[in-house]
Amino acid sequence: MTGKNNYLLKKTFALIGALIVVVLLGKRLGFNLAQIITLAAFSLSILGTLLFWQFRLSFAFLGTTIMLFTGVAKLDEFIHHSSMEIILFLIGMMVLVGFLKEIGLFTWLLQKALIMKKISAKKFMLALIFASALLACAIDEVSSILFMIMIILELSDFFEVDPIPFIMTSVLATNIGSAGTVIGNPIGIMIAAKAGLSFENFLLFAFPLMVMSLFVLTGLIFIIFRKEIRELDEKIKEYGPNEILVQLLSVPTEKRLKIGFVIAGATLLLIAMHHRLELLLGLELNTILLMAPLLSAAIIMVWRRERARSYIENDVEWWTLLFFMFLFGQAGILANTGVAEVLAQKLLMLVASNQFHLIATVLFGSGIISSALDNVVVVAGSIPVIHSLNTMLGTHSVLWWALLFGACFGGNMTIIGSTANIVAIGALEKRRGISISFRYWFKIGAVVGLTTLAFILLAMQLLPYYR
Repeated sequence: MTGKNNYLLKKTFALIGALIVVVLLGKRLGFNLAQIITLAAFSLSILGTLLFWQFRLSFAFLGTTIMLFTGVAKLDEFIHHSSMEIILFLIGMMVLVGFLKEIGLFTWLLQKALIMKKISAKKFMLALIFASALLACAIDEVSSILFMIMIILELSDFFEVDPIPFIMTSVLATNIGSAGTVIGNPIGIMIAAKAGLSFENFLLFAFPLMVMSLFVLTGLIFIIFRKEIRELDEKIKEYGPNEILVQLLSVPTEKRLKIGFVIAGATLLLIAMHHRLELLLGLELNTILLMAPLLSAAIIMVWRRERARSYIENDVEWWTLLFFMFLFGQAGILANTGVAEVLAQKLLMLVASNQFHLIATVLFGSGIISSALDNVVVVAGSIPVIHSLNTMLGTHSVLWWALLFGACFGGNMTIIGSTANIVAIGALEKRRGISISFRYWFKIGAVVGLTTLAFILLAMQLLPYYR
């Protein structure tokens, strides 16, 4: 117990020391008192989250309280910046995903995706990579990785192979795939809402690079896990492939399956067509994008009224959503007080206003920081700075794409880099009693993360519509 107390004490002193450094740095940069208080309160929330993850909501509450109590933020300003539209979108999507999970739609889709003729280990890995990525695009990274892990663990048991290489492959592909659409990752909807980007923009600019990045990942995986792939190939030849895949998943009833397809399809269609419909109906940008999941959730809760309360209480991650809301509000105050503008000016001086250097800094900076911090935290803090940079340089969306890919792909570098990583490791420990060491993950994740980020930077320079 003493050792644990000493460890907590060291982290507490580290937090206090870091906050003192932030205050001194703010003074050196010429911040006024209000800006220093804002920066210190925001840093308290971020650093507290990093050092005491289980208390992240407490630190978000504390940082907000400091801003309001000292008067650097007014209550109406904080509420305005708390991005309720994003919170409502996520609530609707969580209810929809909970319903689709309940009726077994995802298990049916995965069964169809993984059953193939003349399967080999390489074909399986290719299917695993693309199924993980595309499922993350269609729902979200956490829900998709849970289903993929179920398949992988059953498959590894049947063929008597180590599940870790295949789980890592699926997680790496999931994080890459989550950048492909606006709904694949919470940071996608954050960036879309704050930057005024539509679902179509994501399909045109993010999805193609995501797919190309999957081929880069496939090449790396075939090299890194060549021994494990060879072993799986031998097991497939010995045991035969398809019987176990048919037995893995129970198919939902036909009626529920059809209803699930209709509701999911209608929601995705509304999201995909939102920009055209908003123009046609004269609605504000992203109105239909953000409200479509709420409409679906309303229909689901009327149809499945006996489970309506369960969807809200069990499938909606209220802890996470509250954390997001308070973080968004603090990031908005950071912009209001001018902190973000000063930081943007300093960054421009650092890169000498060179656009290539700036894109590289945003891409790799957000990627490396996302490997240590939750990417939502990174993006929430970066959004006001990117807004200021776009205003100063007259750039449009290239920095937003750099931030998106950096935050999503950077999550692959470490074991704590994304929510999907943590969920996958937790499921592996719970189901098999085994874990993945930080060092083992980093050796593979760092190679994949840095290589795919380098590919994105190269693609942004070579493809004219990213300039």
